[in-house]
Amino acid sequence: MSRDPIADLRRIAFLLERANEATYRVRAFRSAAKALAALPAAEIAERARTGKLTELAGVGDVTARCVAESLAGEEPVYLRRLVATEGTDLDEAARKLRDALRGDCHTHSDWSDGGSPIEEMALAAVELGHEYVVLTDHSPRLKVARGLTADRLRKQLDQVAAINEALPEGFRILTGIEVDILADGSLDQDEKLLARLDVVVGSVHSGLNDERARMTRRMLTAIANPHLDILGHCTGRMVASRPAGVKGPGDRAHRARTRAESDFDADAVFAACAEHDVAVEINSRPERQDPPKRLIRRALEAGCRFAIDTDAHAPGQLDWQRFGCERAALCGVPADRVVNTWSATRLVKWTRSHD
Repeated sequence: MSRDPIADLRRIAFLLERANEATYRVRAFRSAAKALAALPAAEIAERARTGKLTELAGVGDVTARCVAESLAGEEPVYLRRLVATEGTDLDEAARKLRDALRGDCHTHSDWSDGGSPIEEMALAAVELGHEYVVLTDHSPRLKVARGLTADRLRKQLDQVAAINEALPEGFRILTGIEVDILADGSLDQDEKLLARLDVVVGSVHSGLNDERARMTRRMLTAIANPHLDILGHCTGRMVASRPAGVKGPGDRAHRARTRAESDFDADAVFAACAEHDVAVEINSRPERQDPPKRLIRRALEAGCRFAIDTDAHAPGQLDWQRFGCERAALCGVPADRVVNTWSATRLVKWTRSHD
C-alpha cells in the first residue's frame, strides 16, 4: 500500500529545518511537495512509473526517488535516516566515531598516483594518532595512476617490511592494494599476490556508465571473490571538480570533472556485501562523498560493515576522516560496524578469514 509522498516530502523538510540543515536542502523538499500538490494523484503515480517526475519544475533526482519509494509503500530512505538520528548530537557522534578509528584502510603513495613517499605518509598517520595505515596503491590496468604491476608490488612489499622496522613502536603499515574491478568482475592483480596482502580494497574505475544489470553483475562477481575485503567508493561519483585546496602535483587521479553515480542494484550489492562480509567504504574525500547518504543508510539496514577511509594521496589528506565520520554519524552508523575501529591484529584476522 502506497504512502502519501507529499506528506513524506513535507516531513523531511520539517526535520531538516529542525536539525538546522542548509536552507537549499529544505527548499528542495518544500518545492517538490508544492509542485506535486498541484497534480492529481494518478498523474504523480504515472510520472513516477515512467521516470518523468524530474520533468516537473522543483523536482530533482533525490526528491523524485523519495516519491517513488513512498508510492511503493516504503518509508523513503532519506526520511528513515533523519528519523533514526532525530535528537542525536551529530557533532558529538561524529567526534566519538573519529576518536574510535584506529587506522585508515585506503591510502596512496608516490608508487602510484600519490604525491609523497611511503615513509612520509606513515609518519603523518603516526602524528594523527593512528595505530596503522593500509597502503593501497593502484593495480596495473589503471595506467593513468601508474598502477603497480605484480613485480612492482612485490618490490613494494619488501620496502614496506623494511620501513616497518624503522617506524615508532606500536605503529604498522599494513600491506594492501586498491585493485580495479574489471569489466567481468575479476580483480586486476595476480591471485597469489592478493592472498599475501593484509587488506584488499576493490573499486570500479572504468566503464562507470555501464548499464544497470551489467554493473550489478560486475560488482556481485567482485564481492564474491574471497580476496576482496572492502568495496571502495561504490558509485564512482564526483560531486566537485577537485578537493578544496588541491592545486599542485601529486593528486593526479582526483582532478576529474563532476561525475554522476554509476547505476546498479544497491539492494543486491549490499546484500552480497553482508553475505560475504565485505565492508562498504565510506570514502571521506570531499569531492567524492561516496556513497551518498541514502546508500549508506541502505547498506546499514542490509547489515553491512563499513570502513571510513580517506583515499589520501598526500599526508594532509589523512586528516579527512572527519568528513566521512560526519556523514556516517548523519546516517546512524555505529562504531561497532566500522572495521577500522579495530586493532591491526583484529583487522588482519578478519581479512584472512575471507581467503
